Amino acid sequence: MEVGIVGGSGYAGGELLRILYLHPYINIKWVTSESQPGFPVALVHPNLRGISSHVFSRVSDVGSCDCIFLALPNGESMKSMETWIEKSEKVIDLGADFRIQNPAEWSRWYGTEHRCPQILNRFVYGVPEIFHDEIQEASCIAGPGCEAVVSILSLYPFVKNGLVRNFPVIIDAKMGSSQSGKKISLSTHHPERAGAVRSYKPTGHRHTAEIEQVLKKFQKDLKISVSATAVEMVRGILVTIQCFLEDDVGEKDIWRILRQEYSEKPFVRIVKQSQGLYRYPEPKILQGTNICEIGFEKESEGNRLVIMGALDNLVKGTAGNAVQCLNLMAGFPETMGLEFPGLHPV
Repeated sequence: MEVGIVGGSGYAGGELLRILYLHPYINIKWVTSESQPGFPVALVHPNLRGISSHVFSRVSDVGSCDCIFLALPNGESMKSMETWIEKSEKVIDLGADFRIQNPAEWSRWYGTEHRCPQILNRFVYGVPEIFHDEIQEASCIAGPGCEAVVSILSLYPFVKNGLVRNFPVIIDAKMGSSQSGKKISLSTHHPERAGAVRSYKPTGHRHTAEIEQVLKKFQKDLKISVSATAVEMVRGILVTIQCFLEDDVGEKDIWRILRQEYSEKPFVRIVKQSQGLYRYPEPKILQGTNICEIGFEKESEGNRLVIMGALDNLVKGTAGNAVQCLNLMAGFPETMGLEFPGLHPV
């Protein structure tokens, strides 16, 4: 299969390249960058030295291919999406533009009018663990936000099976610096970011819209509240989720539901150990992997459940998840090109 990557000079584009160069059924036809045209890919992504012989093209210079990935800043892909759909029978957007199905909700959370609302219904929300069959049949995929996908995967089994009470569900997300993208800003400047544990979005996080859009399919009156904190970590997200269970739910029920939903899902790992250092999900050991770890602890007296979820925001949170979707769309093995197990120590 021949693929093209639009916006290949950013962090998400670099991860797509790293994964796809080693995918046995994929040939990268072209890679675009409006800021780096004519520059070698390996100059911008030095980890691809000796692997990549591509140079960045301009968007105006590329043609059609079997699948196009768009790795652009929020608000950009909607401006040209109809053109990309004409160039390829399969399109996977890693950005936010087609995640929210209601254009009024897009405007509410992103503060702009949606430029292409007439094709929103062509996009399937790309969480393979939940929408496996829909993704297999889709031609257009909206890749989820990194904090959204780990939160959705962590909560989905409990919400789907009616275990969560109708109290507010509180998500505390600790985020690495790469989730803010490659564009330089004061908040990512090293003297300002180093050593930081900084609350930057205590309320009103945009990914709330995606999380509720998915989980309200199973519990219509569910209310999600997200707080986000920047920590001194390049890759990774750890969410700590506080919710309350129905009175008769015990730990055996929790294990049964998790196994029921995820025992056949290759990229979800349930982590709850009684000994060792890594007893719960840990972003550090997931760097470079397409794995989402989920763990939990139920309060011994009461029905508070604390769920912990972790992943690499650039892989399972973005590029790896997108390749997982492509594998399903193309009929490849779901794990193809995504088998990297991670490193320890890091």
